[in-house]
Amino acid sequence: AAMSRKGVKLLVDSLTRSAKHFNKSEVECLINLFNTLVAKASSHFAGAGFDRTVFRDTLHSAFGMTDDVVLDRVFSTFDRDNNGCITVEEWVEGLAVLLRGTLEEKIKYCFDVYDLNGDGYISREEMFQMLKNSLLIQPADEEPDEGIKDLVEIALKKMASTYLFVPFLLQDYDHDGKLSFTDFEKAVRDENLLLEAFGPCLPDIK
Repeated sequence: AAMSRKGVKLLVDSLTRSAKHFNKSEVECLINLFNTLVAKASSHFAGAGFDRTVFRDTLHSAFGMTDDVVLDRVFSTFDRDNNGCITVEEWVEGLAVLLRGTLEEKIKYCFDVYDLNGDGYISREEMFQMLKNSLLIQPADEEPDEGIKDLVEIALKKMASTYLFVPFLLQDYDHDGKLSFTDFEKAVRDENLLLEAFGPCLPDIK
């Protein structure tokens, strides 16, 4: 909906404070882009925001993000109230982390993307699903799923404390093969390259 000049100024001021990583002129640009995207979207949200399709198309064209599973999860991290609509606040604050977040913010963001069912852990099955979608598999590869399973085991051995400190849990299939946020955070702080271990969910530096 059309907003008064005073309303826009208040929104810019508010988002500059909450998004932290953008200055006022950048927030204004992002609001203008948001309005352009809303105009492309269906009228289902009555001008309040845009849907998953517009979001995915935008991230694909702007950042070259193509993985459907990753894009769906990125959408979910932006859509904090889980109503299927990206509002201007969710747009600007989400981009602040995606583009300029601190390492701490990006660790939390990447963990949330990889935690497909939102239970607070990245399970062996979730790792397998993410890696299967993000790896380029050649048609000639024999049993590509076996290679992905091997990668999952390597990741768990590298990152999960259950492997390091409680090895007997490996035989208990109700409890093993899960990566907690604490495990993930520690692993990434020790080796930053593990931030996107299970698939590209951040734009490249350029």
